Amino acid sequence: MTANDKRIPSGNPGLDLILRGGLPVSRLYLVEGIPGSGKTTLALQFLLEGAEHGESVLYITLSETSEELSIVAGSHGWSLDDVELFELASADETLGPGRDQSILHSWEMELGRTIELIRGQVERVKPKRVVFDSLSELRLLAQDSLRYRRQLLHLKQFFSKLDTTVLLVDDMTGGSGERDNHLHSLCHGVITLERLTLDFGAARRRMQVQKMRGVAFVAGYHDMVLRKGGIDIFPRLIASEHHAPFIGEPVPSGVGELDAMLAGGPQRGTSMLVTGPAGSGKTSLALQYLDAACERGEVSVIYEFDERIGTMITRASAFGINLQRHIDSGTLTIRQMDPAEIAPGQFAAMVRSEVEERNARFALIDSLNGYVTAMPQERQLILQLHELLSYLNQAGVVSILINPQHGFFGTMSTNGLDVSYIADIVVLLRFFESEGRIRKAISIVKNRSGHHEDAIRELRIDAKGVRVGEPLSEFRGVLTGTPEYVGSSAPLMEDRR
Repeated sequence: MTANDKRIPSGNPGLDLILRGGLPVSRLYLVEGIPGSGKTTLALQFLLEGAEHGESVLYITLSETSEELSIVAGSHGWSLDDVELFELASADETLGPGRDQSILHSWEMELGRTIELIRGQVERVKPKRVVFDSLSELRLLAQDSLRYRRQLLHLKQFFSKLDTTVLLVDDMTGGSGERDNHLHSLCHGVITLERLTLDFGAARRRMQVQKMRGVAFVAGYHDMVLRKGGIDIFPRLIASEHHAPFIGEPVPSGVGELDAMLAGGPQRGTSMLVTGPAGSGKTSLALQYLDAACERGEVSVIYEFDERIGTMITRASAFGINLQRHIDSGTLTIRQMDPAEIAPGQFAAMVRSEVEERNARFALIDSLNGYVTAMPQERQLILQLHELLSYLNQAGVVSILINPQHGFFGTMSTNGLDVSYIADIVVLLRFFESEGRIRKAISIVKNRSGHHEDAIRELRIDAKGVRVGEPLSEFRGVLTGTPEYVGSSAPLMEDRR
């Protein structure tokens, strides 16, 4: 790596991943965004990272007071003792006498004096990292766009002679509120932060790297969360970069008849969609696979959007699955998801953490209704889910998706998120009526990874566990929910002594 290629950590691990190593050193960068998007927090992380490594750092503030900056830092549990603060908020102290003279326009004298003070402070401190907050104040002082651009170019040339990495912060309030393309052209890199207010739930934040000269960064939007302790940035998931070698063997459920329908079970590195109306046994069927995996000592994780964890544990124990035992042994983790608080990138990061840090082999999303509800205003949600499933497949994880259907009999519809083409396996559960009783049927509609049985069988879930009966060969129209009986009732599962 040459001197020109040297990188320094930005203070934010997520941003460093997006930049594939950090910020090129001794360059001028722009961090832009509306108020409340997290610019100051990101800038402080940048300076504190340098201070932690013994570098001299300088925060030049034209808009906020040192007291306000200390409050922001204190809210994250940070100390600014190692950060040199240069406050230009007080015009009288900054500009001194002569501010009201009439020979020159006051703004001409103010801007020139401000630039001189900044240069003097930098020459005194000799910082390795500088944050300039914010450019909107400098834009107002300049009054004229040409003069403003000239002063920025002057600052760039001044810092280029020093071994200093500079972050310029722009809150986009000094002009039209739009991006300043002239400013973009001056800077080596541009990072944009956005804050989105949803109709309901917490505000969502995201960022993107607009440009970074000489860096093959990860383009596009990346979700982020502003929390106590800083900003968490979740790099956009690219499944093709995370392939891990594994053996694509069948994974059994422990129910022989069920495994026979899938020629031994789903292959490792495949996704299985279980769809059907409410109460048809979708989650119970999925838990059967997870229970068998935990019994083999494989780490599994459940992302529960719909049901309370306590209810799931109690319900599973009613048909012989002891989830609490697997939780206590460490093979099973159940995460209760709050639909109003989660973003797609944050969810993908949670899944990656389980796979890469705990070596999870099974993942259950219950359900896609909750996943869609959690992100009602997200665009391209199906593409994000596709990338997540592709990542799990390449990691050798068996992923199970629960997709409820609306209605109980006859024609049924899903939540509008058609994922059947994404899933490798599609399992369809239906209700049907026979002899005055509501019964359940199971069929394998699709198995991309190999052979599958085309028979429709009866499914029963009770105190004896998950059971699969004989093919319903003497019924016609079971998948429609209104079957026609054409033979004896012998194939049906009954409790006979």
